[in-house]
Amino acid sequence: AMAGLGLRVIAFTRGEGAPGADPGAAEGLSFLGLVGLIDPPRPEVKAAVEAARRAGIRVIMVTGDGALTAQAIARQIGLAVDRPIEGAELDAMDDAALRAALEGEVLFARTTPAHKMRLVKALQARGEIVAMTGDGVNDAPALKQADIGIAMGMRGTDVARDAADLVLLDDNFATIVRAIREGRRQFENLRKFVRYLLSSNAGEVLAIVANLLMGGPLILLAPQILWMNLVTDGITAVALGAERATPGTMNRPPRAAGEGVIGRAGLAMILAFAAYTGLATLWVFGHFLAAGDAALARTAAFTAMIFFEKFSVFAFRSFHHANFTIGWFSNRLLIGALGLSLGAQLAAVYWPPLQGLLHTVPLGLEHWAVIGLLVVPLIVVPEAVKLLRRAG
Repeated sequence: AMAGLGLRVIAFTRGEGAPGADPGAAEGLSFLGLVGLIDPPRPEVKAAVEAARRAGIRVIMVTGDGALTAQAIARQIGLAVDRPIEGAELDAMDDAALRAALEGEVLFARTTPAHKMRLVKALQARGEIVAMTGDGVNDAPALKQADIGIAMGMRGTDVARDAADLVLLDDNFATIVRAIREGRRQFENLRKFVRYLLSSNAGEVLAIVANLLMGGPLILLAPQILWMNLVTDGITAVALGAERATPGTMNRPPRAAGEGVIGRAGLAMILAFAAYTGLATLWVFGHFLAAGDAALARTAAFTAMIFFEKFSVFAFRSFHHANFTIGWFSNRLLIGALGLSLGAQLAAVYWPPLQGLLHTVPLGLEHWAVIGLLVVPLIVVPEAVKLLRRAG
């Protein structure tokens, strides 16, 4: 009954023995009573276990406590358990039986460090990515074997910390779940950064190569290309990498182990934006070149390319949610970078020192009207696609 409440039960006896007698002998002892000890789970652990479940992360309890105590703790933290398996039963299982047991909701009690090593290997054999926590010297081999070994920073031994990939400074399971959320945010932001820069650069390459194949004046000059890549693109891309986690980050299953940063969907997105940016810029150049002023047409194309790239960044802020959901101005760093980049381009068009450096001329309202109209699809179409996808 006490173990069923999550208590670790110690029996106390008393007795007298001859000097040198075996202290473990049970003869002649009088039972005094039972003492129950409890190490209650932290209040935030239950919510963390549920968050892990929603994120597609399976939590398996492996403990040295008895099965009744372990099941009681599992109930307290909301961990579903259909079958407890103690160390002796685990020793009697062959690998096939263990793999079958791991298909269900199990916990492992009365285990030793050797059992932990076997469980890590069994899960990895099923293609799972395994993270394991441990604090003792004997946990070091299993921590090393796991894909991610997590040692306790407060009560863990030096050996365990050295063998682990991560050290949990507060010994709190909820911190692991928060770290997973932050890791997903950073990986998603890395994807945004890479996809955005590739789409921008690919659009520039498309416009330049197509212009060369068509012949005629150059659409962009070397100083203008350097200006785009060194002054405007980098600022916006870095700010994009500071996006907060989007809604639902912890409601999606983990990505596949071999999934790359770009991916098929990312490649399609890069090609679509590059095609629009490159071809629209090429059209702007040809449209204004018809008037016979190559410098004016080049300045319009140069400015159009930068405005296309800057406003397309909103499509890369989230791959699942529209800006109406996450907030157009929620990333203040991005808004600041966008304003700075666009302001720098206005200076490049109208400030004489930069005009001479970049070979630009002032643009009129008719030029801005054309550029503005071509910017609109880069904002409206991605938003509409995301909203329709969510609605479906």
